[in-house]
Amino acid sequence: MSVQLDHIIVPAKDKRASAEFLARVLGLETGAPAGPFIPVTTGNGVTLDFMDADGFRPHHCAFLVPDEEFDGIFARIKESGARYYANPDGSGAGQINTRDGGRGVYFTDPGGHAMEVLTVPYGG
Repeated sequence: MSVQLDHIIVPAKDKRASAEFLARVLGLETGAPAGPFIPVTTGNGVTLDFMDADGFRPHHCAFLVPDEEFDGIFARIKESGARYYANPDGSGAGQINTRDGGRGVYFTDPGGHAMEVLTVPYGG
């Protein structure tokens, strides 16, 4: 049996706002609430379960997207007013990166998490 990631719990100051923000940016839907969670499921079946929490450390989640969807996602990031940058340390504010021949950008969600979209996996 191969191991697959099924879901992660993402703590949030406001789970609904964070889940709806990510779903809108990525062109996905939020699922029906399940217990204390608001789920967002990606195309490969991994679910991010947003849960209200206090005093958490920000997470980092990276999403591999087709190149033809990057422009639309990037436009929605800019429209949202979220801070975005080219590098994981927050440098390159207002820029994207072109590592490994693809395009990528980091952006901050309403809960302070560093989200990322990239078109080519690291290492090419």
